[in-house]
Amino acid sequence: MYCCCGPLITSSSMPSRARGAAGGILPHPDRERSMALAREQVWMDAHAHPGRFFLMDLPTEEPVVKLLGPPDPERALRELHLGGVRLCAFATVADLQVLTVTPRGIGAGRDFEPGEAAADHRRQLGALRRVLELPGCHLVRRASELGSVEPDEVGVILTCEGADFLEGNLEGLEEVYTEGARSITLVHYRINELGDIQTEAPVHGGLSGFGVEVVREMNRLGMVIDLAHATWEVTRDVLDHSQAPVLISHSHLARGSDSHPRLLSREHALAVARSGGVVAAWPSGVALTSFDEFVDEILRMLDLLDVEHVALGTDMDANYQPVLTSHEQVPDLAAALLERGAGAETVERVLGGNLVRLFSEVLAG
Repeated sequence: MYCCCGPLITSSSMPSRARGAAGGILPHPDRERSMALAREQVWMDAHAHPGRFFLMDLPTEEPVVKLLGPPDPERALRELHLGGVRLCAFATVADLQVLTVTPRGIGAGRDFEPGEAAADHRRQLGALRRVLELPGCHLVRRASELGSVEPDEVGVILTCEGADFLEGNLEGLEEVYTEGARSITLVHYRINELGDIQTEAPVHGGLSGFGVEVVREMNRLGMVIDLAHATWEVTRDVLDHSQAPVLISHSHLARGSDSHPRLLSREHALAVARSGGVVAAWPSGVALTSFDEFVDEILRMLDLLDVEHVALGTDMDANYQPVLTSHEQVPDLAAALLERGAGAETVERVLGGNLVRLFSEVLAG
């Protein structure tokens, strides 16, 4: 979310697509073809913070508001419409109040005061309720609603990045489910009560006992378990305990000795795929320097994991040096995949079908 940079990977031999004045890629020549696909297919983003809604009601002088920019959900909804994205995960940030930028990247600068995490999460949920009052969007709660979103609408899937708001209390899980949450990223940038994170030295050695309880309760309620930011050991333990397939909502494959800790080993990614889960490709500057490198990465993931297990997770509006800067560019991504030999069925699976399948399996009917 904040500057979490590590060593950047050198650019591939393929030249980057020309960039426009606003810094985004220029429209792909076959954009109209992919927009036609968007009208036929249900495209979905596994992880985003559209319009930075999670900053709503914070003072403008707050450092995080100054760093990321003020919230603008109306603009974000317009871009989702223009990009043909019908389903999008709107992620709260559970550890927001304690995050800081350190020499190593993002981390927790302090611990929460009692009740602080839950209170700030309630603020973010209230902000999202106001976003849902805007025209052209609605909350998706049930599996049957996933495929019925019209091309001129956005189905909002409420997700929570970090389970810190639980504060060790399992009852809070059903409360947030009642609010409409259908997925939780178990950990973020603070080592919480559930397990370890990729960017800090381990404390729990994997999934904690409380984490096991949360996994079982999420299975019971019908919530998608998201393992972005979780260590391999946490992922392994969740796969041992979960009765449902899981998601890694924004990451991609490690790249040898220059890899960032947020990326995945082959073993890590394959374990999720072999359990029926999905890994969503992350267009972040922690390991990518161009839009075309992101296309390369999606194709590399398809080669390793097969077409049924790869998706898109943009981290939009809170990503580090993103190489995909607006949901308006999703049709250009589709066109680039088609240009590189991916068929229309592969595009449908990567840009939505695999996520719709996963959420359909886990959510209540």
